[in-house]
Amino acid sequence: MVTQLEITDERKEKAEEEIRDKRKRVDYNTLEYPIEVIVQKYLYGKDEDENEFFIPDYQREMAWDEDRQSKFIESVVLGLPIPYIFVADISESENLARLEIIDGTQRIRTLTRFINNELRLKNLEKLKTLNGFTFEDLPPQRQRRFNRTTIRMIQLTEEADEEVRRDLFERINSGSVELNEMEKRRGSKPGKFLDLIEELSINKKFQDLCSFTKPEIDKRDPQEFVLRFFAFLNNYKNYSGRKVHEFLDDYLERENKSSSLSIDTMKNEFYLMLEFVEKHFPNALHIYRKIKNCYEPTTRIKFESISVGIALALRENPNLVPKSTSFLDSQAFKDCTQSDASSSQNKVNKRIHYVRDQLLGN
Repeated sequence: MVTQLEITDERKEKAEEEIRDKRKRVDYNTLEYPIEVIVQKYLYGKDEDENEFFIPDYQREMAWDEDRQSKFIESVVLGLPIPYIFVADISESENLARLEIIDGTQRIRTLTRFINNELRLKNLEKLKTLNGFTFEDLPPQRQRRFNRTTIRMIQLTEEADEEVRRDLFERINSGSVELNEMEKRRGSKPGKFLDLIEELSINKKFQDLCSFTKPEIDKRDPQEFVLRFFAFLNNYKNYSGRKVHEFLDDYLERENKSSSLSIDTMKNEFYLMLEFVEKHFPNALHIYRKIKNCYEPTTRIKFESISVGIALALRENPNLVPKSTSFLDSQAFKDCTQSDASSSQNKVNKRIHYVRDQLLGN
């Protein structure tokens, strides 16, 4: 039972002091731009990375499918209220005076695709006659009205530093069903360890073995798999059975700040694990499901069990050559790595140790 602490005058004073101490002053302006201008500011200089409206590296790739994009365009045409776009004035140089898009990249990309005739409207429910239309199919007068439709923006001034911008990004998206945990980590927990995760996640051998689909890559599944590998490899004994995403968040944040982080050592262990899988697990059939003529990624539980088990075994015997990998077909292994398997501390330890011990012949 949680004991309710008494709200005393002293606690109220301390609370007010904490608010003053932690609060950051964020100056902002409210602006309105026509859609035509927004798209122009996003596209002009984009190839040279000098566009006035630019997408920072912590933002995700295009995530809306064409149904969602079409519905957004339909909302604009109908004149429905559009959420504010958040941008921040970045004083990289007096000549560029660029605006970083904190929230609104999906909307701006959708507007750009539509105006460039790259989006053909589909599955509209209100304006059904427009299904199949591109921008150029609209009557000229409607094109002009669409182009001059204005969208409001909140522009943070140049006083808002990177920490403020990333914090705003996290808070805007913390309740969104569209951003998964790894996408939010990219926006709110930058650092040298996250940079390493990004680098390893695009390793061709890793992506080939996992057979990630494009939607999975766009959702940053490869990055989460890499994070899980290191978090459980180096810290599984401290996993308490709490929510996995909290465990991963804490590990990522700690390693980002670590002064003893060895990038080369971590890369080496990851690459050795991949080479071991490639050499001793033909076609990776034991790790990755084969359905018809294609491979699909395994569950996260199975991935971390096998990859971490292999890495732990290689720590004990770098020249390990397993006598057999048939244990991966055993009922015992299937039971502890099925998709609904428990993530209690004992279960996590058991399945990781199972792979390690079987490989070492223990």
